[in-house]
Amino acid sequence: MKEIIGFILLIIVLGVISGLLQGTKKKKRRSSSKWQPTEKKKTSASFNRSSTTCRPDEVILTAPLDQINGAEFERLLSLYFRDQGYTVKEVGVGGRDGGVDLVIIDKRGEKTAVQAKCYADHNKVQVMTVRELVAAKRNHDCILSLLITTSDLTADARREAEQFKVDYWHGGLIENKLRAWGKWQPGKGNKKPQKATSTGSTVRAVTCACGAPMVARKNKEGKTFWGCSTYPACRKTKAM
Repeated sequence: MKEIIGFILLIIVLGVISGLLQGTKKKKRRSSSKWQPTEKKKTSASFNRSSTTCRPDEVILTAPLDQINGAEFERLLSLYFRDQGYTVKEVGVGGRDGGVDLVIIDKRGEKTAVQAKCYADHNKVQVMTVRELVAAKRNHDCILSLLITTSDLTADARREAEQFKVDYWHGGLIENKLRAWGKWQPGKGNKKPQKATSTGSTVRAVTCACGAPMVARKNKEGKTFWGCSTYPACRKTKAM
């Protein structure tokens, strides 16, 4: 009888010991899984077009148009127009412009309200932007208005611009003008210039009396003619 009781007690003791051993193994597994090192996510510094920070001029003058933000595009245009002989007022650079970014004044004192839109190729300027510029130019006593974009205008925006006599430079035209200027020298990785449309593709074979290249334009009747690429500073035209 004693032997049976001893044997039963031995079995119970062994069962308790094995249970304790299995519990410690499970705890070790849980603790080791909790403390496994996690890989840090790699963050790559990418260009942010929505940023309002304006980098130094030497950086802007070497960056392609698809690698600058809105404030930098406005600054680039300011440098360009100053070299064309304009007095430039940066009324809305990098902030709330109310529809006007620059006011450029020619030697005759004629003011032009400039709205700059640094957009990706697929993001076209909407008709509301044209309307804002038409309304806002009066707040700066401007006679003329000029819309400059790195992309293009929608069909409705083009019609609105023609109706209210808003001159506009699309991406291909402004890139050609900046290259002809000479101070803007984007790096090798820049994108190719867009094909210029009938509103103004620079043609070096035709030169204005002022010495600047002339561009192909259309009048209200749809007829094409040569106009000076420095418009509105020079308003000379030639028949095709």
